[in-house]
Amino acid sequence: MATLATPKAVQRLIDEFSRLPGIGPKSASRLTFFLLRGDGQLPRELAAALTELKERTRFCSNCFNITDAQSNPCPVCSDPARQTGVLCVVEEPLDVMAIERTREFKGRYHVLNGVISPVEGIGPEDLKIRELVERLKREPVREVIIATNISLEGEATAMYLQKQLFPLGVKVTRLARGLPVGGDLEYADETTLARALSGRSEM
Repeated sequence: MATLATPKAVQRLIDEFSRLPGIGPKSASRLTFFLLRGDGQLPRELAAALTELKERTRFCSNCFNITDAQSNPCPVCSDPARQTGVLCVVEEPLDVMAIERTREFKGRYHVLNGVISPVEGIGPEDLKIRELVERLKREPVREVIIATNISLEGEATAMYLQKQLFPLGVKVTRLARGLPVGGDLEYADETTLARALSGRSEM
């Protein structure tokens, strides 16, 4: 008796979804079959959105954040109201969006587009670090805020950046780390508590 094989088009979409971060084989299968049995217009709209994503967006030539294809430099880099003396270095464009939601930061950004990760074969040369150094040589930046994530890779990247920027004489700071709003002390780990204590401020 013949074994029922998955149609090639279905299997290809499952495989493509599986390549996305956070999407395993089961999630990829659910997404594929949702599109298969759903509204016939949805797959077409999704395909059009994916095509538009590549055709109508690009990376800013100055800060390497995402921007509309016709907006280069990006709106933040070209905004005269933004502070030119303070530069916030982040891992990904999503981090820029997160900081912008706070409405607190008035400076400009530099997006590394990743972190140093020897396990994944990502070294400093794969990031926008050289571009950052060159940018600091031509722009009047007095402070660089390193806002990489609190992870082994993020910390390693922050330390590497600090060493690279030290000879330039620019002030290098790191985002404060401590207790989350609404968190209980009894559930905080030792490292978080230690950083909260060392980063305490006057009331």
